[in-house]
Amino acid sequence: MARRYDTNDATDRITGLREAGSAVRRGELVVLPTDTVYGIGADAFSSDAVADLLEAKGRGRNMPVPVLVGSPNTLHGIVSDFSELAWELVDAFWPGALTLVARHQPTLAWDLGDTRGTVAVRMPLHPVAIELLTDVGPMAVSSANLTGHPAPEDCDSARGMLGDSVSVYLDGGPTPGIVPSSIVDVTGEVPVLLRAGALDAEELRKVVPGLEVAS
Repeated sequence: MARRYDTNDATDRITGLREAGSAVRRGELVVLPTDTVYGIGADAFSSDAVADLLEAKGRGRNMPVPVLVGSPNTLHGIVSDFSELAWELVDAFWPGALTLVARHQPTLAWDLGDTRGTVAVRMPLHPVAIELLTDVGPMAVSSANLTGHPAPEDCDSARGMLGDSVSVYLDGGPTPGIVPSSIVDVTGEVPVLLRAGALDAEELRKVVPGLEVAS
């Protein structure tokens, strides 16, 4: 039976974060609020847990799961060939709605799907998410919906779709909005905007003037 905790209640928040952390370390799934929509998350380094996440969503390996981190410093251990321009984007927009597609360290023992050597990584601007990520480390996190259904802006919607496939639900109330993160590919010499979301090309070019936009 899934457990649900109200993170707006001080006592429930402490208990919920502790239980969510324990669940992640056991290889189970949790739902957490972010600064965009609710996410379903698992230990990024547990291939079985990530497979369970994909199965819960009805999502194929051809759509790899992004990774959320609790600090920019975590990048040192999970990405390689990270350029100065990429770090400038991190400094300007993290935590926040910017996802960076980077080459991951080839030695990492993880399986996020068919990533072709890359990882989509973000630090969310949400205190509950950051606290959990700080506790357990990088998490594979996707929107907490069944594939093809709207991404949930509240815990009720997430639970209605995912039910008992998730061990712990962290209910932080409605999320600020459904505008997705912007996605920038930093695997090449010049950053490329793959998807404009909360940040448009004009805003990003204030930091990286040479930013290109994918056609």
